[in-house]
Amino acid sequence: MIRISIDAMGGDHGPEVTLPSLVRVVERRPDVRFLIFGREEAVLPVLDRLPRLKEVSTFAHCDVAVRMDDKPSQALRQGRWKSSMWRAIEAVKSGEADACISAGNTGALMAMSKFCLRTMADIERPAIAAIWPTIRSQSVVLDVGATIGADAQQLVDFAILGAALANALFDIERPTVGLLNVGVEEIKGQEEVKEAGRMLREAELATMRYEGFVEGDDIGKGTVDVVVTEGFAGNIALKAAEGTARQISTYLREAMSRTLMARIGYLFARGAFERLREKMDVRKTNGGVFLGLKGIVVKSHGGADEESFAAAVELGYEMVRSGVFDKTRATLDLFHARKPAALAGHIASNA
Repeated sequence: MIRISIDAMGGDHGPEVTLPSLVRVVERRPDVRFLIFGREEAVLPVLDRLPRLKEVSTFAHCDVAVRMDDKPSQALRQGRWKSSMWRAIEAVKSGEADACISAGNTGALMAMSKFCLRTMADIERPAIAAIWPTIRSQSVVLDVGATIGADAQQLVDFAILGAALANALFDIERPTVGLLNVGVEEIKGQEEVKEAGRMLREAELATMRYEGFVEGDDIGKGTVDVVVTEGFAGNIALKAAEGTARQISTYLREAMSRTLMARIGYLFARGAFERLREKMDVRKTNGGVFLGLKGIVVKSHGGADEESFAAAVELGYEMVRSGVFDKTRATLDLFHARKPAALAGHIASNA
């Protein structure tokens, strides 16, 4: 059985969305079990309407729900030990759950996760990784919002974390890795990015193939399996891509309904348009993975609907099933045990 803890109070809609979405997961993943945390007056009326979910779930009442506008420090002060968000994370730490899913406040979730679970050895800051649909297949893009600004060593750590995730989820033995930059030439970009590139080239890691710099349009092309950047640029890229997907979908709907001939044409090409819609549905790829922690935490969009939140839960499920945590830890241990020359020189220069 794969056990997943749920912060039922998280997100814009709370239990009215988070709980029905779990029914979809149960129908597709019969070996899943849930630990649901939230306020009983909000959760139980919804849970009672979902007997299939109730059969495979355990509920725990929590006095506090972290609000979407709470500051991380405020959430820690008021919600530590007793909020639904904290209790869901703590279930992973105690071994009661294999992964935690929340659609709650991102800053609060990251602060609580880091405080409760702690980071893996040699990881200074966790990263949020997104699974990105591409022309080829899928890629891992990180960081998409956890770390605003990153030095060379942090970018190298992100590359290791992202490669381990791609290895586990996509079953790629040596994922290709690229650093997001303003050009592919080695002379371009910020010093931190150029230094990270030098460190990755010299490290020659057996767990990945470093391909050099990639540009923004390479993300959608699927040029590499893992795209590494700091959180400011990564978050903008993510939101821009999601907005563009919705924009194109709107354009297509308007174009197909504008004239009688367009509607007739749509009927003939309906199958193709349905496949296109599936490809561009941002709900299917909902879920940001917190990498670098001593446990699995997945952040859903706050405004997620049932299908979208279910996708985030299934991402957590797949991470557990594929052994992401153990593979990531093994890769990090191997890298830092080798202490490649590039890493040693970087540490010495900053001492």
